[in-house]
Amino acid sequence: MHPQTPHPHAPPVPPALHTAPAPHPAPATSAAPAPQPAPATSAAPAPPAPERTLLVPFYDHPADRPDAWERLIAAAPRLYGVVLNPASGAGQAPDAVFAEAASRLRAAGVPVLGYADTDYGRRPHAEVVRDLLRHRDWYGADGAFLDQAATDPALLAHYRRLSVAARAAGARTLVLNHGTHPHPGYAALADLLVTYEGTWAAYPGAGAPQWTLAHPPERFCHLVYAAPPGARPTTPVHCAVPGDAPHPWGTLPHLLEPAR
Repeated sequence: MHPQTPHPHAPPVPPALHTAPAPHPAPATSAAPAPQPAPATSAAPAPPAPERTLLVPFYDHPADRPDAWERLIAAAPRLYGVVLNPASGAGQAPDAVFAEAASRLRAAGVPVLGYADTDYGRRPHAEVVRDLLRHRDWYGADGAFLDQAATDPALLAHYRRLSVAARAAGARTLVLNHGTHPHPGYAALADLLVTYEGTWAAYPGAGAPQWTLAHPPERFCHLVYAAPPGARPTTPVHCAVPGDAPHPWGTLPHLLEPAR
């Protein structure tokens, strides 16, 4: 409520005396101060939005584990992206169930990264690009996850061509999965480099070369499997799952995977 305005009262003018000089006029009454608006009530601050830190390679078929895919879609605000891998790549024909899952992820604002194996530079350029185009056309993928990426500087030109092709195929997010630290030249080719993929038992020994300090930590990702509950990789973007070889990426991160 606004405060009330006080009503001013001017002092009375004394009566004139015949023998006295003309009276001085009464002093002017000063205007009342303008009312001050009531202080605005500040709203309670909104809770911070969850950070998009989880890059999830989840390779189980949606028809086999629909409950897990539901949990994955429900976790959309926390997801950096989901790697879509219907058949060690896009496959030979569209999969309607995967297409539906991809559509729901995109509708929830999650980048869908089409999986393509590069076989450490041995797989022909045209085959990798064919996978990327199929991911785009069949599943609406808006990103790319190039697996088994080489680390050798001699293959930088090959991966530069793949990077250009991925962007031309509509990849707004490009991830190179080296599984270890590559030559620093690869940092210019992608949005995110996976510089560790392995078990939690081996993870404490994973160091970082000096050149990584020249880049924001958000440019690097660690994918850890056989991880205990509460395991947290050190990179801002990461994934730690309970599953183990030979198929660790058939499990979700601990916070999404129910206890088994």
